[in-house]
Amino acid sequence: MELISIVEALLFATQEPLGVSQMCAAVKDTAKDIVESASEDVVIPEWVAPLAATTEEQVRAILDELIARYEAEKHSFTLVERANGWRIAARGQYAEWCRALYPGKKVQRLSQPALETLAIVAYRQPITKAGIEAVRGVSVDAMVQQLIDRGLMKIEGRADLPGRPLLYGTTEAFLDHFGVRSLDDMPNASELRRVKLPTAEDGPTAADQPQEHQLSLAPVAAAVEPAAEAS
Repeated sequence: MELISIVEALLFATQEPLGVSQMCAAVKDTAKDIVESASEDVVIPEWVAPLAATTEEQVRAILDELIARYEAEKHSFTLVERANGWRIAARGQYAEWCRALYPGKKVQRLSQPALETLAIVAYRQPITKAGIEAVRGVSVDAMVQQLIDRGLMKIEGRADLPGRPLLYGTTEAFLDHFGVRSLDDMPNASELRRVKLPTAEDGPTAADQPQEHQLSLAPVAAAVEPAAEAS
């Protein structure tokens, strides 16, 4: 039995994402238990003991090997890494057939205003509602609540500003929805974080400012929209 088969079995046996450290611990602990519990009458296969020294680097290499194997053999599934670990998932081109298993669940598309609001929060979190409104130029009360209800946004705390306004950020469900492992994996993350945005303290909202001073939200929303369509 090879390590690659054990890692594949661990991923297959759970519906939840598994972290590299979890898989590594499962392999090492099981190997140690087998060795320690063995009696003189039981012959332990020679490949078991070395597994007690399995490293996370070995597990990561195994994951890369599995992905390459699934690709070469043209399987309908692959391994994907999410914020909280790895999992086996069907490839995107089979999404429509997989959805047939869940007729009660409809694909919920995000509207353009929702994408714009979510993009601002994703790239500039933690951010206040006033900060979002300064960029969008419209009230976002309903949109923020909708995104919180859908589990894509959450309250991060309160800002050290007069009135102690709430701060908003994205959730792990947001990362999973858009298929990214972390916020740093979002398109143009470093560039868009450096763009100067209007703030509530600037006075007029973005809607009141001259067109040349407004941030175009189209590229920001477009950066996350393709992933949303594929989810």
